[in-house]
Amino acid sequence: MDSNSNTVVVTGFGSFRQHLVNSSWEAVKEMSKLGLGENIDLHIMQLPVAYRKAKELVCKIWGTLQPLLTVHIGLASSSKAIIILEQCGKNKGYKEMDVCGFCPEDGCCLLDGPERIESTINMKTLWKNISVEGIDVIFSRDAGRYICDYTYYTSLYYGNGRAAFIHVPPLSKLVTADFLGRALRIIILEMLKQCGEKNE
Repeated sequence: MDSNSNTVVVTGFGSFRQHLVNSSWEAVKEMSKLGLGENIDLHIMQLPVAYRKAKELVCKIWGTLQPLLTVHIGLASSSKAIIILEQCGKNKGYKEMDVCGFCPEDGCCLLDGPERIESTINMKTLWKNISVEGIDVIFSRDAGRYICDYTYYTSLYYGNGRAAFIHVPPLSKLVTADFLGRALRIIILEMLKQCGEKNE
């Protein structure tokens, strides 16, 4: 599948449980105001915290927009003030119900899919190359087996690995939506450098 080499899609999630305002979507909106430079055709989209609908929308992104890269942003509710770069998505182990009260059959994302899919973005390299003032950035290989991980795996599968996932903390006095938006921009621009190197 060919990609539109200047299209980048960034998604955040809607409300769930006690999180009536989801910092992931607030951060994406702020980042979109800043843009990713005039050469990048940026699309943003809010995904619901619902397995089936999120999967449907992710399939639509890859089927219609065919982006160079899709970056999914999720809320790590247990996270203190840290940003987490997720390297891979997992296929199995989804036992928690979504906002619709639904849980995937067999706790599985794709019945015949591989156990795990790695992003073509090297998160460890990314983590070494960036610094975001005022917040720690860490590297992870476990996106948590809920809608975040499920969405990531789906996107990696349909996008041939050209997806990335970033977990952000809840909003606070120190961690504002504006602050997270600027942090995301720094991180995504660094991801795009990796995409550029692969295309040369």
